Amino acid sequence: MPYADHKIAAGTRSVACGIITCSDTRTVEEDESGRIIRELLQDGGHTHPFYSICKDDPATIRSLMGDWCARPEIQAIILNGGTGIARRDNTFDVVSAMLTKTLPGFGELFRMLSYQTIGSGALLSRATAGIIVSPPPPAIPARHTIVFSIPGSPNAVELAMTKLILPELSHLVWETIR
Repeated sequence: MPYADHKIAAGTRSVACGIITCSDTRTVEEDESGRIIRELLQDGGHTHPFYSICKDDPATIRSLMGDWCARPEIQAIILNGGTGIARRDNTFDVVSAMLTKTLPGFGELFRMLSYQTIGSGALLSRATAGIIVSPPPPAIPARHTIVFSIPGSPNAVELAMTKLILPELSHLVWETIR
C-alpha cells in the first residue's frame, strides 16, 4: 500500500501519550517544554493522561519507561531533555537501549531541520525515536509503544512536535496495531 493510502487508512485517530520531562532542575511550574508538548497534543486531538518530571537518572528513567510501556492506556511516550552530550544527559542512552525497533529517520530529520535553524550545533542532538515491544503475558498480544526522545529546549520541542511527531503520530500507532 502506498504511503498516501496508509495515511488515509490511519486517519486522525486520537493517540494517548505519556509525557516525561527529564531534568534535574525543572518543576511543573517551570516546565515550558512539557507545557508546549501537552498543548500541541491537545490541539492535535490527542490526549496526555500521564505526565511526569523525572531526574535525568538512568535507573529512574528506565523504571518509569518500563511502567508506562506496560500500561494499555498509553500508546506513545514523548520524552524531552537529556539528549545532549553533557555528563548528566542520560536519556538517549536509556531510551536507545530499550528500543526494540528504531526509527533512524526521526533523528536524522530532526537534526536536518535543527541545522536550518541553529547551524552546526544540531550535531550535538541525540534525538531518537522507535518502538518498544513489551513482552506479552501468556495469551495476550505484545504491546507496542511509540517512543520519541527530543531535546528539552522549547524551540526544539516545538520543531519536533510540529514538523515530525504530530504529522505522523496517528499513522505510527496505526502501523503498530494493524
